[in-house]
Amino acid sequence: VQLVESGGGLVQPGGSLRLSCAASGTFFSIAAMGWYRQAPGKQRELVADITSGGSTNYADSVKGRFTISRDNAKNTVYLQMNSLKPEDTAVYYCNADVVVAVPPLNYWGQGTQVTVSS
Repeated sequence: VQLVESGGGLVQPGGSLRLSCAASGTFFSIAAMGWYRQAPGKQRELVADITSGGSTNYADSVKGRFTISRDNAKNTVYLQMNSLKPEDTAVYYCNADVVVAVPPLNYWGQGTQVTVSS
């Protein structure tokens, strides 16, 4: 199973980016999917996650600015990031609980850099 992220880059404060993460490989289904981020010198933190049924959870720091969604048919999770701030600068990682067996196995993507700077 592989998780491949795309959509990172450099954006000015107040701008927007959309991250995508597609899962590929052999598996039965994907349970929860989420986005984490890690800034230099800081621990990795949860940004947002979403269940297979569409229930979402957000870090307080991104509520009202970021939106997580998923397309179960495409095994893809998205993170729409609006009103970006310099403190959002980090490497963003996709995470998923993938049902290849019981219990599901947890996978990470390779990460995509998001830089918010003028």
